[in-house]
Amino acid sequence: MPLTFPVKISTTEMHTGGEPLRIVESGLPELQGATLLDKINYMRNNLDEYRKLLMWEPRGHSDMFGMLLVTPDIESCDFACIFIHNEGYSTMCGHALIAFGRYAIEKGLVKTITSPETRVNIQCPCGPVTAYVTYDGQSTGAVRFQSVPCFVFKTDLAVEVPCYGQITVDIVYGGAFYAIVPAGQYGLDIRESKVSDLREAAGATTDILRKQLKLSHPDTEGVSHLFGTIMTDGNDANLEEITDTICVFAEREVDRSPCGSGTSSRIALQYFKNKVKVNQSRTFRGPSGDVFIAKVVKEVNCGKYRAVVTEVKGQGYFCGNSTFTLEENDVTGRGFLLQ
Repeated sequence: MPLTFPVKISTTEMHTGGEPLRIVESGLPELQGATLLDKINYMRNNLDEYRKLLMWEPRGHSDMFGMLLVTPDIESCDFACIFIHNEGYSTMCGHALIAFGRYAIEKGLVKTITSPETRVNIQCPCGPVTAYVTYDGQSTGAVRFQSVPCFVFKTDLAVEVPCYGQITVDIVYGGAFYAIVPAGQYGLDIRESKVSDLREAAGATTDILRKQLKLSHPDTEGVSHLFGTIMTDGNDANLEEITDTICVFAEREVDRSPCGSGTSSRIALQYFKNKVKVNQSRTFRGPSGDVFIAKVVKEVNCGKYRAVVTEVKGQGYFCGNSTFTLEENDVTGRGFLLQ
Protein backbone atom coordinates (compact mmCIF):
# COMPACT_ATOMS: atom_id res chain seq x y z
CA MET A 1 0.00 0.00 0.00
CA PRO A 2 1.55 3.36 -1.00
CA LEU A 3 1.90 6.33 1.32
CA THR A 4 -1.27 8.38 1.71
CA PHE A 5 -0.81 12.08 1.00
CA PRO A 6 -0.64 14.56 2.57
CA VAL A 7 1.84 12.97 4.99
CA LYS A 8 2.07 14.67 8.37
CA ILE A 9 3.34 12.61 11.32
CA SER A 10 3.75 13.92 14.86
CA THR A 11 6.16 12.37 17.35
CA THR A 12 7.71 12.83 20.76
CA GLU A 13 11.47 12.27 20.87
CA MET A 14 13.08 10.59 23.89
CA HIS A 15 16.20 8.68 24.80
CA THR A 16 17.24 6.13 27.40
CA GLY A 17 20.96 5.86 28.02
CA GLY A 18 21.55 7.70 24.75
CA GLU A 19 19.48 5.25 22.72
CA PRO A 20 16.78 7.16 20.79
CA LEU A 21 13.07 6.50 21.00
CA ARG A 22 10.72 8.14 18.51
CA ILE A 23 7.15 7.72 19.80
CA VAL A 24 4.64 8.09 16.97
CA GLU A 25 1.58 10.01 18.14
CA SER A 26 -0.44 10.70 14.99
CA GLY A 27 -0.37 10.62 11.21
CA LEU A 28 -0.30 6.89 10.41
CA PRO A 29 -3.26 5.06 8.88
CA GLU A 30 -5.14 2.78 11.27
CA LEU A 31 -3.53 -0.63 11.73
CA GLN A 32 -5.92 -3.48 11.04
CA GLY A 33 -6.02 -6.73 13.02
CA ALA A 34 -7.54 -8.34 16.09
CA THR A 35 -4.26 -9.03 17.90
CA LEU A 36 -0.98 -7.19 18.34
CA LEU A 37 0.74 -9.72 16.07
CA ASP A 38 -1.97 -9.15 13.45
CA LYS A 39 -1.33 -5.40 13.59
CA ILE A 40 2.43 -5.87 13.25
CA ASN A 41 1.94 -8.13 10.24
CA TYR A 42 -0.51 -5.64 8.73
CA MET A 43 2.00 -2.82 9.09
CA ARG A 44 4.83 -4.98 7.74
CA ASN A 45 2.80 -5.99 4.70
CA ASN A 46 0.91 -2.76 4.01
CA LEU A 47 2.45 0.24 5.74
CA ASP A 48 6.16 -0.48 5.93
CA GLU A 49 6.85 2.71 3.93
CA TYR A 50 5.95 4.66 7.08
CA ARG A 51 8.58 2.77 9.08
CA LYS A 52 11.22 3.65 6.47
CA LEU A 53 10.04 7.26 6.40
CA LEU A 54 10.49 7.61 10.17
CA MET A 55 13.53 5.40 10.83
CA TRP A 56 15.68 5.97 7.74
CA GLU A 57 17.41 9.09 6.50
CA PRO A 58 16.79 11.98 6.08
CA ARG A 59 14.54 11.95 9.19
CA GLY A 60 16.35 9.18 10.98
CA HIS A 61 19.52 7.12 10.56
CA SER A 62 20.69 3.51 10.64
CA ASP A 63 20.58 3.44 14.46
CA MET A 64 17.16 5.06 14.95
CA PHE A 65 14.46 3.32 17.01
CA GLY A 66 10.73 3.97 17.23
CA MET A 67 7.52 2.90 18.90
CA LEU A 68 3.81 2.97 18.02
CA LEU A 69 0.96 2.60 20.51
CA VAL A 70 -2.02 0.42 19.64
CA THR A 71 -4.97 -1.07 21.52
CA PRO A 72 -3.95 -4.15 23.55
CA ASP A 73 -5.67 -7.48 23.11
CA ILE A 74 -4.56 -8.70 26.55
CA GLU A 75 -7.18 -7.52 29.03
CA SER A 76 -4.74 -6.90 31.88
CA CYS A 77 -2.59 -4.52 29.78
CA ASP A 78 -3.04 -0.75 29.65
CA PHE A 79 -1.17 -0.30 26.36
CA ALA A 80 0.27 -2.30 23.48
CA CYS A 81 3.30 -1.28 21.48
CA ILE A 82 4.98 -1.96 18.17
CA PHE A 83 8.75 -1.49 18.01
CA ILE A 84 10.35 -0.35 14.74
CA HIS A 85 13.96 0.06 13.63
CA ASN A 86 16.26 0.02 10.60
CA GLU A 87 15.49 -3.59 9.64
CA GLY A 88 11.87 -4.01 10.65
CA TYR A 89 10.06 -4.92 13.85
CA SER A 90 11.35 -6.24 17.16
CA THR A 91 9.72 -8.43 19.77
CA MET A 92 10.94 -6.56 22.84
CA CYS A 93 12.71 -3.31 23.71
CA GLY A 94 13.58 -2.48 27.30
CA HIS A 95 15.03 0.97 26.70
CA ALA A 96 11.76 1.90 24.98
CA LEU A 97 9.69 0.66 27.92
CA ILE A 98 11.80 2.66 30.36
CA ALA A 99 11.23 5.85 28.35
CA PHE A 100 7.59 5.02 27.65
CA GLY A 101 6.84 4.48 31.35
CA ARG A 102 7.76 8.10 32.01
CA TYR A 103 5.98 9.25 28.83
CA ALA A 104 2.75 7.51 29.86
CA ILE A 105 2.70 9.28 33.22
CA GLU A 106 3.71 12.76 32.06
CA LYS A 107 1.40 12.74 29.03
CA GLY A 108 -1.57 11.82 31.21
CA LEU A 109 -2.18 8.43 29.59
CA VAL A 110 -2.35 6.74 32.98
CA LYS A 111 -5.42 7.85 34.89
CA THR A 112 -4.54 6.57 38.35
CA ILE A 113 -1.19 7.75 39.71
CA THR A 114 0.23 6.24 42.89
CA SER A 115 3.24 7.21 44.96
CA PRO A 116 6.08 6.32 45.15
CA GLU A 117 5.55 4.20 42.03
CA THR A 118 2.87 3.80 39.38
CA ARG A 119 2.42 0.44 37.72
CA VAL A 120 1.97 0.38 33.93
CA ASN A 121 1.09 -2.89 32.18
CA ILE A 122 2.35 -3.01 28.60
CA GLN A 123 1.68 -5.63 25.95
CA CYS A 124 4.82 -6.23 23.90
CA PRO A 125 5.09 -8.61 20.94
CA CYS A 126 6.93 -11.02 23.27
CA GLY A 127 4.16 -10.81 25.89
CA PRO A 128 2.99 -8.65 28.81
CA VAL A 129 5.64 -6.62 30.64
CA THR A 130 5.14 -4.55 33.79
CA ALA A 131 6.84 -1.18 34.25
CA TYR A 132 7.05 0.69 37.55
CA VAL A 133 7.45 4.45 37.23
CA THR A 134 8.87 6.39 40.18
CA TYR A 135 6.65 9.36 40.97
CA ASP A 136 6.88 11.85 43.85
CA GLY A 137 3.80 13.94 43.02
CA GLN A 138 5.59 16.44 40.82
CA SER A 139 8.12 14.66 38.66
CA THR A 140 9.04 11.23 37.44
CA GLY A 141 12.34 9.50 37.97
CA ALA A 142 13.71 6.06 37.25
CA VAL A 143 11.63 3.34 35.66
CA ARG A 144 12.05 -0.37 36.22
CA PHE A 145 10.43 -3.13 34.22
CA GLN A 146 9.98 -6.83 34.87
CA SER A 147 10.51 -9.07 31.88
CA VAL A 148 8.75 -11.97 30.26
CA PRO A 149 10.35 -15.32 31.23
CA CYS A 150 14.01 -15.36 30.15
CA PHE A 151 15.93 -18.59 29.53
CA VAL A 152 19.16 -19.99 28.17
CA PHE A 153 18.53 -21.71 24.84
CA LYS A 154 22.06 -23.06 24.29
CA THR A 155 25.44 -22.62 25.97
CA ASP A 156 28.97 -22.85 24.61
CA LEU A 157 27.93 -23.01 20.98
CA ALA A 158 30.98 -23.03 18.69
CA VAL A 159 30.56 -21.20 15.39
CA GLU A 160 33.03 -20.38 12.63
CA VAL A 161 32.68 -16.66 11.93
CA PRO A 162 34.21 -15.51 8.63
CA CYS A 163 37.31 -13.33 9.18
CA TYR A 164 37.31 -14.09 12.93
CA GLY A 165 37.68 -17.86 13.26
CA GLN A 166 35.92 -20.06 15.78
CA ILE A 167 33.90 -18.16 18.36
CA THR A 168 31.98 -19.67 21.30
CA VAL A 169 28.65 -18.04 22.17
CA ASP A 170 25.70 -18.51 24.50
CA ILE A 171 22.18 -18.16 23.08
CA VAL A 172 19.76 -16.53 25.51
CA TYR A 173 16.16 -15.33 25.30
CA GLY A 174 15.28 -12.10 27.10
CA GLY A 175 12.20 -11.09 25.13
CA ALA A 176 14.32 -11.55 22.01
CA PHE A 177 17.00 -14.11 21.20
CA TYR A 178 20.63 -12.97 21.46
CA ALA A 179 24.07 -14.48 21.06
CA ILE A 180 26.26 -13.39 24.00
CA VAL A 181 30.03 -13.46 23.65
CA PRO A 182 33.05 -11.74 25.26
CA ALA A 183 34.66 -9.25 22.89
CA GLY A 184 38.07 -10.66 23.80
CA GLN A 185 37.35 -13.70 21.62
CA TYR A 186 37.67 -11.37 18.62
CA GLY A 187 40.77 -9.64 19.98
CA LEU A 188 38.63 -6.58 20.77
CA ASP A 189 38.04 -4.52 23.90
CA ILE A 190 34.58 -3.14 24.72
CA ARG A 191 35.86 0.20 26.00
CA GLU A 192 38.94 0.68 23.81
CA SER A 193 38.03 -0.74 20.40
CA LYS A 194 36.28 1.33 17.76
CA VAL A 195 32.51 0.95 17.69
CA SER A 196 32.78 0.21 13.96
CA ASP A 197 35.01 -2.80 14.73
CA LEU A 198 32.67 -4.08 17.43
CA ARG A 199 29.70 -3.57 15.13
CA GLU A 200 31.31 -5.54 12.31
CA ALA A 201 32.35 -8.47 14.51
CA ALA A 202 28.97 -8.73 16.19
CA GLY A 203 27.13 -8.33 12.89
CA ALA A 204 29.19 -11.07 11.25
CA THR A 205 28.37 -13.37 14.16
CA THR A 206 24.66 -12.67 13.87
CA ASP A 207 24.74 -13.22 10.11
CA ILE A 208 26.29 -16.68 10.32
CA LEU A 209 24.15 -17.79 13.25
CA ARG A 210 20.97 -16.75 11.45
CA LYS A 211 21.97 -19.12 8.65
CA GLN A 212 22.94 -22.04 10.86
CA LEU A 213 20.91 -21.88 14.08
CA LYS A 214 17.28 -22.93 14.33
CA LEU A 215 15.53 -21.18 17.20
CA SER A 216 12.19 -21.96 18.81
CA HIS A 217 10.21 -20.52 21.67
CA PRO A 218 7.93 -22.94 23.53
CA ASP A 219 5.03 -20.54 24.07
CA THR A 220 5.19 -17.35 22.01
CA GLU A 221 4.56 -16.98 18.29
CA GLY A 222 6.71 -14.75 16.13
CA VAL A 223 9.83 -14.45 18.33
CA SER A 224 12.00 -17.33 17.08
CA HIS A 225 14.57 -15.16 15.33
CA LEU A 226 18.09 -14.18 16.39
CA PHE A 227 17.77 -10.45 17.00
CA GLY A 228 21.44 -9.70 17.48
CA THR A 229 24.76 -10.32 19.20
CA ILE A 230 25.76 -8.89 22.56
CA MET A 231 29.48 -8.42 23.15
CA THR A 232 30.69 -8.19 26.74
CA ASP A 233 33.85 -7.40 28.68
CA GLY A 234 33.82 -10.99 29.99
CA ASN A 235 33.39 -9.77 33.56
CA ASP A 236 30.60 -12.02 34.79
CA ALA A 237 31.94 -12.95 38.23
CA ASN A 238 32.78 -9.72 40.11
CA LEU A 239 29.41 -8.30 41.18
CA GLU A 240 31.00 -5.20 42.70
CA GLU A 241 32.34 -4.03 39.35
CA ILE A 242 30.34 -2.45 36.53
CA THR A 243 30.31 -4.74 33.52
CA ASP A 244 30.43 -3.31 30.00
CA THR A 245 28.26 -4.45 27.14
CA ILE A 246 27.37 -3.51 23.57
CA CYS A 247 24.35 -4.87 21.73
CA VAL A 248 24.37 -4.96 17.92
CA PHE A 249 20.92 -5.87 16.67
CA ALA A 250 18.68 -5.85 13.60
CA GLU A 251 20.76 -4.75 10.57
CA ARG A 252 23.97 -3.96 12.51
CA GLU A 253 22.22 -1.32 14.65
CA VAL A 254 24.23 -0.35 17.74
CA ASP A 255 22.33 0.22 20.97
CA ARG A 256 23.77 3.23 22.80
CA SER A 257 22.29 2.05 26.09
CA PRO A 258 23.15 -1.25 27.80
CA CYS A 259 20.02 -2.62 26.00
CA GLY A 260 17.03 -3.55 28.13
CA SER A 261 16.22 -6.96 26.68
CA GLY A 262 19.94 -7.57 26.27
CA THR A 263 20.51 -6.79 29.95
CA SER A 264 17.67 -9.19 30.83
CA SER A 265 19.47 -11.82 28.77
CA ARG A 266 22.86 -11.14 30.38
CA ILE A 267 21.61 -11.23 33.97
CA ALA A 268 19.62 -14.40 33.20
CA LEU A 269 22.75 -16.04 31.77
CA GLN A 270 24.76 -15.01 34.83
CA TYR A 271 22.08 -16.51 37.08
CA PHE A 272 22.07 -19.86 35.28
CA LYS A 273 25.88 -19.91 35.35
CA ASN A 274 25.71 -19.40 39.14
CA LYS A 275 27.31 -15.94 39.04
CA VAL A 276 24.37 -14.13 40.69
CA LYS A 277 21.52 -15.15 42.96
CA VAL A 278 17.90 -14.02 43.12
CA ASN A 279 17.66 -10.30 44.05
CA GLN A 280 21.42 -9.76 43.62
CA SER A 281 21.80 -6.58 41.58
CA ARG A 282 24.38 -6.01 38.87
CA THR A 283 25.26 -2.78 37.02
CA PHE A 284 25.61 -2.90 33.23
CA ARG A 285 27.19 -0.06 31.21
CA GLY A 286 26.49 0.62 27.54
CA PRO A 287 28.51 2.45 24.86
CA SER A 288 27.19 5.88 25.91
CA GLY A 289 28.53 5.35 29.43
CA ASP A 290 25.05 5.22 30.99
CA VAL A 291 24.07 2.24 33.11
CA PHE A 292 21.14 -0.07 33.82
CA ILE A 293 20.78 -1.93 37.11
CA ALA A 294 19.40 -5.44 36.80
CA LYS A 295 18.57 -8.44 38.91
CA VAL A 296 16.72 -11.75 38.78
CA VAL A 297 13.39 -11.46 40.58
CA LYS A 298 12.27 -15.09 40.61
CA GLU A 299 12.66 -18.41 38.85
CA VAL A 300 9.78 -19.65 36.68
CA ASN A 301 9.20 -22.16 33.90
CA CYS A 302 8.88 -21.48 30.18
CA GLY A 303 7.84 -24.66 28.44
CA LYS A 304 10.65 -27.17 29.01
CA TYR A 305 13.09 -24.46 30.07
CA ARG A 306 14.01 -23.24 33.52
CA ALA A 307 13.50 -19.50 33.23
CA VAL A 308 13.64 -16.31 35.27
CA VAL A 309 11.81 -13.02 35.50
CA THR A 310 14.35 -10.21 35.47
CA GLU A 311 14.10 -6.57 36.50
CA VAL A 312 15.95 -3.78 34.69
CA LYS A 313 16.08 -0.18 35.92
CA GLY A 314 17.05 2.96 34.01
CA GLN A 315 16.05 6.52 33.22
CA GLY A 316 14.36 7.95 30.13
CA TYR A 317 14.54 11.60 29.04
CA PHE A 318 12.51 13.86 26.76
CA CYS A 319 14.38 15.39 23.81
CA GLY A 320 11.62 17.30 22.03
CA ASN A 321 8.78 17.00 19.54
CA SER A 322 8.77 16.59 15.77
CA THR A 323 6.35 17.02 12.91
CA PHE A 324 7.43 15.15 9.79
CA THR A 325 6.08 15.81 6.31
CA LEU A 326 6.75 14.42 2.86
CA GLU A 327 6.24 16.09 -0.50
CA GLU A 328 4.66 13.75 -3.02
CA ASN A 329 7.43 14.10 -5.62
CA ASP A 330 10.26 13.62 -3.07
CA VAL A 331 11.45 10.08 -3.82
CA THR A 332 14.66 10.34 -1.76
CA GLY A 333 12.71 11.70 1.19
CA ARG A 334 10.79 8.44 1.47
CA GLY A 335 13.84 6.95 3.16
CA PHE A 336 17.33 5.63 2.48
CA LEU A 337 20.28 4.38 4.50
CA LEU A 338 24.00 5.00 4.10
CA GLN A 339 26.13 2.40 5.88
